[in-house]
Amino acid sequence: MNNLSKPRFLDPHTPPTLFTLVVIAATAALSLNIFLPSLPAITEYFDASYSVVQFLVSGYLLTTVIVQFLVGPMSDRFGRRPVLLVGLALFVLASILCATATSVYVLLPARVLQASVVAGFAVSRAAIRDMSSDGAAASKIGYVTMGMAIAPMTAPMVGGFLQEIYGWQSGFWVLAAAGGFTLLLCWRDLGETNRHKSSSFMVQVSSYPELLKSRRFWSYATCGGLGSACFFAMLGGAPFVGDKVYGLSPSQLGIYFMFTPTGYMIGNFFTGRFAERFGISRLMIAGATITSIGMSLSLLVIALGATHPLAFFAFTISIGLGNGLVIPNATAGMLNVHPRLAGTAAGLGGAMLTLCGAIISAIVASLLTVERGVFPLLICIIISALLALFFARYAASLENQALETAV
Repeated sequence: MNNLSKPRFLDPHTPPTLFTLVVIAATAALSLNIFLPSLPAITEYFDASYSVVQFLVSGYLLTTVIVQFLVGPMSDRFGRRPVLLVGLALFVLASILCATATSVYVLLPARVLQASVVAGFAVSRAAIRDMSSDGAAASKIGYVTMGMAIAPMTAPMVGGFLQEIYGWQSGFWVLAAAGGFTLLLCWRDLGETNRHKSSSFMVQVSSYPELLKSRRFWSYATCGGLGSACFFAMLGGAPFVGDKVYGLSPSQLGIYFMFTPTGYMIGNFFTGRFAERFGISRLMIAGATITSIGMSLSLLVIALGATHPLAFFAFTISIGLGNGLVIPNATAGMLNVHPRLAGTAAGLGGAMLTLCGAIISAIVASLLTVERGVFPLLICIIISALLALFFARYAASLENQALETAV
């Protein structure tokens, strides 16, 4: 526990409670997909091309790469609490700017500024590592992400109904309210957990080569990044597929989106329950395998002539299930390589996850056409899952080598 006191709810002098960690992660996750059913409406409202409006997804993801890369080291230097509070304040401001945008050239940069909320991902994971032993970190991360999965599970459905009743702006107003609530909660409940702050950036940077030269760190980060690419490819391509290929309304699309986060919640439950028993490498391999098989089956069913939306969306539960097994365990592996650089590892690893997602999301957007249907999206997801499986096995072999050397 690093000599940290026991968490007490709404006591800013103690570590954050599990509830607060879940809310932090949920708010960051909520910002990613609540507006996805509104992408066609935003395209029409601003008379813009889908590829331009899709930058609300890919541009956001690219910005989160930069944010997480900076936030991790900053939280190691200045502490978890101040970095997160500033990030949440910027998120509230950006959400209001999005909701009131009168031009796509205002909406896009405001959406990019919303990426400040991803400080919650890096800080919450680093705080867990501050409070937990090596063996318990993956389990606790799994439980936190299982709880926060409620947000992405329900957000597209809520966003779809909000779009049909109040218009596309309503989703961003909800994000502003959620960000304000989370900011106040963290102000009262997020005590500082980093008791070993770096004395300066130079001292901290001098330790980076230990992390950056570690094959173990990069094997976990790459596996997690490729696993997350499957999810972000689906987020970036599914609105187009649902609207143009299957003709779904925003509310229908929101309902079909629920398959993925449902699987994510189940996968995180298994991580929380079994990570310490089976080890993180085995669960990573299982997760990547499940996604590969599930989406390959979807490809086969559609190739044989299935035209119902469930032929694609029902199988996306395998993406969520796979991510629920891959990402928490890959994250725990990254944080355990050099615990004193937990914030830096969380930020850099989170940036890797998001960078892979941004790249695959942009690729999918460039390949999708009505004539090609869902096939480019499926192929990109399957390739990412198979590469994640390769790096999961590589991480397992490195972990075994480390154990043999220790013995």
